[in-house]
Amino acid sequence: MHVHPYIWIITIVIMLALLLADALILGRRPHMPTLKECVFFIGLYVVLAVAFGLGVTGVSGGGFGKQFFAVWLTEYSLSLDNLFIFIILMTKFKVPGYLQQFTLLVGIMVALVFRGVFIGLGQAVLNAWAWVFFIFGAFLLYSAFGLVRDYVRKTPEDEDAGDNIVMSWVRDHLPTTGDYRGTSMFVRDNGKILATSLFTVVLALSTADLLFALDSIPASYGLTGESYLIFTANVFALMGLRQLYFLLGNLLHKLVYLPLGLSVILGFISVKLILHALNHYGLDQKWFGIHTEISVEVSLAVIVGTLVVTAVASIIRSRRTDSAADAAQH
Repeated sequence: MHVHPYIWIITIVIMLALLLADALILGRRPHMPTLKECVFFIGLYVVLAVAFGLGVTGVSGGGFGKQFFAVWLTEYSLSLDNLFIFIILMTKFKVPGYLQQFTLLVGIMVALVFRGVFIGLGQAVLNAWAWVFFIFGAFLLYSAFGLVRDYVRKTPEDEDAGDNIVMSWVRDHLPTTGDYRGTSMFVRDNGKILATSLFTVVLALSTADLLFALDSIPASYGLTGESYLIFTANVFALMGLRQLYFLLGNLLHKLVYLPLGLSVILGFISVKLILHALNHYGLDQKWFGIHTEISVEVSLAVIVGTLVVTAVASIIRSRRTDSAADAAQH
């Protein structure tokens, strides 16, 4: 898939214009979004993503279109896991309701910049050393086992939320106001420049998403080698994330089997990456006598099927739990 530099430039300019316009509007009038507003914007971003995927199919062929949809669905499903951490961080830092949407938007903007860097580095590394697919595959497999382990152990997610090297350094070295000052991240107080609590929580959100990107970007390269498709899929997946945060809220906890579903997806993509690396070096023919590449159609079927089964099983489990709780009360 050949993507001319001017296509990259147009895409980035449009993305930045949308984000900056959104930030300016929210900066002037921070508020809690209504249900109607959340549904509208989530629907808008989904429609735009589908239209973009169909456009890729029309211009570059069905193969690249399927790759985009596979990456977009994977990034979107992995972003649901991000929302658990976002909810925990918002609670932990006691972010006022009217500032939460603005906080999420700024955090997502920073996350997109970091992911863009990761995607560029990933493309350069994979072009130079194809054997890195083995490392990516092993790392994703480790991440999949980690999700299952945490699910079985019922590890409290809030113990380490927002606690990392960056946040520890900020707490020890950066003078802060200890409170929120509207949408300001820095203020001048008695001649000193101080960071507000808003800056701290945005930094926590950004660094948390950076850790999630260590899983999602290698997973995306397991589905396509086109950095343009990975970048745009990440944009569409993250753009509606803040509205999804307010729409789902506590309903996320009803998706009890989400970690298991994500572990299946990551595990599948890790196997796909390793098999791709074997095929690249001709080891599949040498060792097994067959081509071991997994088609994008199979990838899409596994991703969609896993998400559907996870959602249905979670709903059934939640209904049974609620029914049992009601019976116990009566």
